Amino acid sequence: LRDQGLIGGRHFLAAMLSFVRQSAARQLPQHLARAAACSAMKHAPAAFRAFSDVPTTMKAAVVHETGPASALKIEAAWPVPVIVDGQVLVKNEFAGINFIDTYHRSGLYKRELPFVGGQEGGGVIAAVTPKAEAMGFKVGDRVAYSVFQTYAEYTAVPAGKLQPVPDKCGLDVATACVVQGMTAHYLINSAHANLIQPGEWCLIHGVGGGTCQWAAQMAKIKGYKVIGTTSKSKEAVGRATGVDELIVCDEAPGTSFEDYTSVDITKRVMEITNGEGVKCVVDGIGKATMDISIDSLARRGIFVSFGNASGAVPPFPVLRLIAKSAYVTRPKLLDYTVDRTEMLYRSGDIFKWLGDGSLKVAIDKTFALDEASKGHEYLEAGKSTGKVLYKI
Repeated sequence: LRDQGLIGGRHFLAAMLSFVRQSAARQLPQHLARAAACSAMKHAPAAFRAFSDVPTTMKAAVVHETGPASALKIEAAWPVPVIVDGQVLVKNEFAGINFIDTYHRSGLYKRELPFVGGQEGGGVIAAVTPKAEAMGFKVGDRVAYSVFQTYAEYTAVPAGKLQPVPDKCGLDVATACVVQGMTAHYLINSAHANLIQPGEWCLIHGVGGGTCQWAAQMAKIKGYKVIGTTSKSKEAVGRATGVDELIVCDEAPGTSFEDYTSVDITKRVMEITNGEGVKCVVDGIGKATMDISIDSLARRGIFVSFGNASGAVPPFPVLRLIAKSAYVTRPKLLDYTVDRTEMLYRSGDIFKWLGDGSLKVAIDKTFALDEASKGHEYLEAGKSTGKVLYKI
């Protein structure tokens, strides 16, 4: 087709690389795959720049059927993605493990099967296209990003989604920033729609865990007064966030959250706030804390529900909010990073705070990608006291 002028340039390269990956995935004769690879590289456009050793297949943690953590299967020869103009190929060094990944794996949030897990990664650019190069990216740059399919050695990433990593920031910390850090940023800076002001009280559940460790610290940076909840085993972690008041609950063994029935949290919140309640609740726990969160609100306060650690929040009548003329929102990160400008505003704040020491990140545990199911089991068991990663 190329010789007859029916396909050429970048389209030829993409077609040949696609054939290479498909032949590897389907275990077609190796001499055909090698011939395709040689032809693709021979006719690659000069502007397409890449490391010389980018392979055609890679290791990846793949979900073929939704289910428990064991549904994550390690594939040793999964096709390396083909990038199109405007994308880069990132050689991952770390991938973040987040609760949303467990929702995808379990089927709570629907995805087309099969899929490579994850949506948070950090590594080095291994290949760059002309449009990405025009945006200032080059092979060898250190970047962090959030797109699907990060539980793998390589990920195709739109250049607009890339966050350049400062030289003084480790890629493990930078990877931790992308979902948990950015989520905490929009929760504390935007999702409450300015219904809370500096000097007013907020309640943040689970400050001994991942995202809400970030959120508690950011809330203090913003000047809010913070009440946190945590378990007895994570009390030291919760106090280290600098919250003004910490409500310590009993453990709920075998879960990722505390026993929120072990303490009358609403009563304690009202005591702390002199009967007024809090202007904002940041709640990633879900079903187990919904009533506590709503009942703890002050007049015209807002319930920000962003997670389902204990199960999804059940439907409730809007009339429930009338007692305090309260607000409720169920936000997601994509709607608070709608363009590159907003994304860089958030990541810029985070890297600045990390640099000046006002924000501290705890990398709790790192698993090898071969231990993909163990990483999910660890997170879902509520054992984490900071960011959990895969080392790719």
